[in-house]
Amino acid sequence: MHNKLTPHPDLPIDLPTAERLAKAVEHYGESVVVDHSVALMRGKNAGKDFLLYVGGRHALGILEGAPALYWPELWGARALLHVWNDSAAPYVVVGLNNEAWRIREMCAKVVTLRGLDVAPKLVKATTDEVPRVRVAALNALALQGREQDIPTISVRLRDPDKDVRRAAQQARDAIVSRLNLPKE
Repeated sequence: MHNKLTPHPDLPIDLPTAERLAKAVEHYGESVVVDHSVALMRGKNAGKDFLLYVGGRHALGILEGAPALYWPELWGARALLHVWNDSAAPYVVVGLNNEAWRIREMCAKVVTLRGLDVAPKLVKATTDEVPRVRVAALNALALQGREQDIPTISVRLRDPDKDVRRAAQQARDAIVSRLNLPKE
């Protein structure tokens, strides 16, 4: 018995993410892609074809019965690195508190790219249990952190993870430079 799903040959499941999403925009339109991406972030069904656009070949496994876990939510967030409108912003901010660390990390990356002004939420994320989330939050703070955030960022200079320490140094330096503050 053959239980494997055979996607329509026009679905670009083997292309890199950016190219798959460009094809999704061609097919659905930009606003629909953003809306479907947000639906995925919210744990909703955005359709099998759309899941294949955002998840590629990996999504086939889920459609064939593998546990979805957090992957569709993550793919929805990741899509917002490539396609955007401001209606997605509140969902990205909520995603900074998602129970899955990969989603928290991706939402911090979207915040960085899209310039969402959420410094207080990013400050909180600098204490996340997962180093990659702390790094993503610090990278975002480098672009929008405030003078009052520097002490919190400076604590991360003693983080056990070297990538977090590097990101903290870069964030602190960027804020000092951007705000024209005296160097310590």
